Amino acid sequence: MTDEAWQDWTADDTARWLRRPRADDDKYARGVLGVLTGSTEYPGAAVLGVEAAYRTGVGMVRYIGPRALRAAVLLRRPETVTQAGRVQAWLLGSGMDAARRTFVLSGDLQHALASGVPAVLDAGGLDLVGTHNGPTVITPHARELATLLVSREIRTTRDAVLDDPAGWAARAARELGVVVLLKGAVTHIADPGGRRLRVHAPTHWLATAGTGDVLGGILGALAATAHELLLADASALGRIAATAAFVHGEAGRLASERVDGGPITALDVAEAVPSVIGRLLAASPVDDQATMSEDPEPGVAG
Repeated sequence: MTDEAWQDWTADDTARWLRRPRADDDKYARGVLGVLTGSTEYPGAAVLGVEAAYRTGVGMVRYIGPRALRAAVLLRRPETVTQAGRVQAWLLGSGMDAARRTFVLSGDLQHALASGVPAVLDAGGLDLVGTHNGPTVITPHARELATLLVSREIRTTRDAVLDDPAGWAARAARELGVVVLLKGAVTHIADPGGRRLRVHAPTHWLATAGTGDVLGGILGALAATAHELLLADASALGRIAATAAFVHGEAGRLASERVDGGPITALDVAEAVPSVIGRLLAASPVDDQATMSEDPEPGVAG
């Protein structure tokens, strides 16, 4: 797929897809994100995803997971709700291994997907593609995408995906019928309708453990905040995914700048998210939010 077929997602594009709080908002208007992530082996995935979601401005996070992971999440973010209830989008699978899924966990995941609300599937939730009838975005890296496609009898390899990430992201979106956010130095976002977006990482310090969990939290939060739009127009999910990727990259850049261009951790990235969002909104006219559905046609470079 030629470079001309991909639109570079910019700061101006991102600002149009960020929602400012309004005077009549409550926590439900700002979105409730359900999170089912993490495991005994990777408990930090749960903490990082919830942290990033709150830093992105979501109204509430409901964390549904094992008791030990709930305790870890609450230690970091005591405002988190850990009982079942109203959810407007789901983040599922970060820090999980699909091969080690328990009967109870499988039931919780299927219950979440049966809700029909927008869903972000990451890591150990990628194999659930096709079991959800709501707007869905997957967030694999090259190896994960290759594994998923092979499981669907589409022959490829990690190296093949790395050699042509644009082509494989577009094909995966078409074959799987979901939005694909393929992570990399250039993140490619493709949807089944033909829209092709890309985000260039402003720093390579992001290649460190846990930053993918942070991206999942940002994306889940944005999906929850935009739940009404997504239920009316599922095609908006690709642009919300690109917005998340841009905010994530800029948060990595800002976090590194705060330490004179040095290395960063995933938590540093999450903690920089509010500043990134604040700066983007400050540089954008207030009425830009009215243009959320007004942007170039699929495949047209910006």
